[in-house]
Amino acid sequence: MSLQLKIDYPETLPDALQKSREQFEQEAKWAMAVKLFEMKRLSSGMAAELVGTDRVSFLLNLHHYGVAMIDLTEDELLTDLENAEN
Repeated sequence: MSLQLKIDYPETLPDALQKSREQFEQEAKWAMAVKLFEMKRLSSGMAAELVGTDRVSFLLNLHHYGVAMIDLTEDELLTDLENAEN
């Protein structure tokens, strides 16, 4: 079962952004999914499902929103590198 989220926005907003209504709504959906992923509220798979794409395509498009595909702290990265060497 799928639920629907309704968001009211000014009728002129898509035109102001030089987008069609459909393009604006898809972009808004992507922005929401990317932000929830960035906040670690959604996995990449769940975020991809939200926008109707596969996980790899979702991850490959994160740079359009200034979000890193992998968000590790320096300590996490160093630990991963140490573990990989063992």
